[in-house]
Amino acid sequence: MPSATATTAATTTAGLGPVRILLVDDHPLVREGLRSRLQGESRYLVVGEAGSAEEAMVMMVSTQPQVVLLDVGLKGHNGIQLAQTMLERRHDLQVLMYSMYDNPEYVQRALQAGARGYVLKDAPAGEIVAAIDAVAAGGTFLSPGVAKRMFRSQQPRPLLSPRESEILTALGRGESSKQIAKTLNLSVRTVETHRQNIKRKLELEGQAELIRYAVEHARGLHRDGA
Repeated sequence: MPSATATTAATTTAGLGPVRILLVDDHPLVREGLRSRLQGESRYLVVGEAGSAEEAMVMMVSTQPQVVLLDVGLKGHNGIQLAQTMLERRHDLQVLMYSMYDNPEYVQRALQAGARGYVLKDAPAGEIVAAIDAVAAGGTFLSPGVAKRMFRSQQPRPLLSPRESEILTALGRGESSKQIAKTLNLSVRTVETHRQNIKRKLELEGQAELIRYAVEHARGLHRDGA
C-alpha cells in the first residue's frame, strides 16, 4: 500500500497540473472502462489510448504522459517487455501494470523491468486511483491480493515432482486429464491425484485457479525458450 507521504506528494504534484495518463490495453471496452473511472478525478488527464505496442510507443512520444497504465497481457506483445522498452526511452516515465493475473512471477518480472506498481483489473476504482497516486509520486503500489500472493510465493514450499511439472505444463497447453492420461500412459484417476497435489503444493484454490496458473506457467516457459 502507498504511504501517506506518497499520496500527499501525488496530490502536490497534481496541484501543478493534472497527472497525464496513457492507457494501453488491446481491449477497447477495458480502455473505455478505465477512462470512465478516471474521468471523475480532476487531478487526472487521460491524454491517449493505445491498443498495441506500436501505438503505445507512438503515443508515448506524441502525448508525453507521466503515467502509463499498461496491460500485462497485451495481444501480440509482452506487456512487461513493452514496459522495459518504454522506460529505456523515457527514464522519467512511471509505469503501472494492469492485469487480471496475480501470478507472483509476473509481478516480479514487472518490477524488475522497472514498473512502479501492479494492480488487478477487478480492483475497485478507489484502489486504481490509489495506485496511480502512488506511482505518479514516484512511489510503488501492489494490489493487496497481489502483495499477499507475493508474500506466500516467497515462503518455502514443496517442489513439484517431475511428473507434476509435466502435468502442469500439459494443463497449460489446454489438455484435459483424459488427454494427459493417454499421452503419459497413466490412468485418469492418477492424473487427477497429481492435479490435487499440484494445487496443494502451490496453494491454489479450485480448478479454475489451477488452470489459470498452468496457462501463465506455460507462457513463461515459452518466453524463456523452454
